[in-house]
Amino acid sequence: MAQPHPHVFLGDRLVPAAQATLGIASSAVLYGLSVYTVFPVLVADGARSAFRLTDHFQRLAESCKIIGIDRFAAEWDFARFHATVVELLAANEPAEDVFVRVSVHVVESIPGTRVRGCAIQVSMFVYDAVPIVPQDGMRLKSSPWRRIPDNAIPSRAKVNGAYVNSVLAKQDAIDSGYDDCIFLDGNGHVCELSAANIFLVRGGTLITPDVSCDILDGINRRTVLTLAREEGIPVQERTVDLTELYIADEVFVTGTSAGAAPVFEVDGRVIGTGELGPITASLRKGHAAALRGETPHGWVTPLAQ
Repeated sequence: MAQPHPHVFLGDRLVPAAQATLGIASSAVLYGLSVYTVFPVLVADGARSAFRLTDHFQRLAESCKIIGIDRFAAEWDFARFHATVVELLAANEPAEDVFVRVSVHVVESIPGTRVRGCAIQVSMFVYDAVPIVPQDGMRLKSSPWRRIPDNAIPSRAKVNGAYVNSVLAKQDAIDSGYDDCIFLDGNGHVCELSAANIFLVRGGTLITPDVSCDILDGINRRTVLTLAREEGIPVQERTVDLTELYIADEVFVTGTSAGAAPVFEVDGRVIGTGELGPITASLRKGHAAALRGETPHGWVTPLAQ
């Protein structure tokens, strides 16, 4: 299990990880009332760079806006966010690639079920960039637990408390001998995994559930869609039936902590040839290059102090 690196940011300063605590009466603890984002930091030849840092800040701000955490926009802008990330990385001096998790916590004590005007604290910590799913071929199980719909808790907002839904579904998959779950919506259509977006390939076309299908509008998802279009791969964003996965030529998933990982089995059915497919292989290669700043998109932000 990954552990935070020694120095973390909480509130307005760096502190030792063991001292970074939230009050037991805070909304963050009582209701899971926090939102977050996670992004990779690549380390090469002593230099550090973050992948799509502006997009991650924007999504964090949008998550706050959706949930009504209004103090974040008043207290944080991108310049402060960027400077704090630089300070955090300099304090920890990672020698290898890491993930940075940033959360906005509502820390008002016993406010009841409300959010506007409540005090917040921002936390940031660094941990080793260990993928949360196998990278050499996953086995997935459709979950009996349904994805929380947008009109209950919006999936496009990364709300900490909502991940109880993911815990239930992934634990069921693990208990059944699989690597992860596939969420379906109330109508039985494919949404995503517990913490990753899903793609399939049929007849040379890349297909993925669209953003109205109770999914996270994933930053790595957007990255892969851009790369696919640039490679001339036909793309469809639409409703996907579970049985389409069974007869797909290729299936793979994306996410900061998932990378771009192939899927070889769904509900006991072998996908395609049961091996890495050509479109998945090409997009994995392109995704890895994008993370390293080897594409012309301007997605990588240097983190020099």
